[in-house]
Amino acid sequence: MLDVCLLGCGGMMPLPYRWLTALMTRFNGSHLLIDCGEGTQIAIKEKGWSFKPIDIICFTHYHGDHISGLPGLLLTMGNADRTEPLTLVGPRGLERVVNSLRVIAPELPFPLEFIEITEPEQVIHMKGYKITAFRVKHNVICYGYTIEIERAGRFDVKRATEQGIPRQMWGHLQKGETMELDGRILTPDMVLGPPRKGIRLTYCTDTRPTESIREHAEGSDLFICEGMYGEKEKAAKAVEYKHMTFYEAAKLAKGAGVKEMWLTHYSPSLTRPEEYMKAVRDIFPQAFPGKDGMSVELDFQDEEG
Repeated sequence: MLDVCLLGCGGMMPLPYRWLTALMTRFNGSHLLIDCGEGTQIAIKEKGWSFKPIDIICFTHYHGDHISGLPGLLLTMGNADRTEPLTLVGPRGLERVVNSLRVIAPELPFPLEFIEITEPEQVIHMKGYKITAFRVKHNVICYGYTIEIERAGRFDVKRATEQGIPRQMWGHLQKGETMELDGRILTPDMVLGPPRKGIRLTYCTDTRPTESIREHAEGSDLFICEGMYGEKEKAAKAVEYKHMTFYEAAKLAKGAGVKEMWLTHYSPSLTRPEEYMKAVRDIFPQAFPGKDGMSVELDFQDEEG
């Protein structure tokens, strides 16, 4: 099961009724955060989740509304007696940007580890997550992220028995481990069926619609996408500043065949996103306006047969 919380859904500046866009997920005791603008700590506290288990922070890009909350968060995590390493993921220049921000957070009781994304697409496996970063189209280098929890195939008792594999080795093979028995190498594929459908979450913000978004969101259980503007008369402004309208996001969701879409990263001038949702749902019925603290539990779905 993957717990998902849209901590905030605002763009550009935090407002009294809307925190800046940030997303947190929880899986198997590990927390992952995407973006960390001003006010993210308060949003986490309002949700009732913890800072200390955060193992990975991914950044879409380095505009202030997506990273300016990082120094304070690092200090809070340090004050919680954290000693485990924290991994930071982001576009090229990540270490330079973070170290510049750390002028006000110079001493931490835990190490920072950096993974800089240098390719149009880059895959990282950590803490049970498969994280795919993919390039999108903003006025600075910017990436979207697909977070997957992969699921192995079913264990085949008949195959294991026929091959004379001792029962005490079944659990290890089921976990993906390779074993040795009397000089014979036993591999998981000997006893597991084809991989089953896992959990898939796609998140993107600060971008024009791109084919890369549609491709990486394909079949996602949840697609969280920027909707900077709901007003149709602001379509030209979205093009100029390389953002997206509600309706462009809905077309991406429809094209990708996602199960559900949440809109996020609203313009500060957009006070009532729900007013525009009828027209959005005419394009993609399972669309919802994101709200601070909006949450869902994504679980594995058993396949037929």
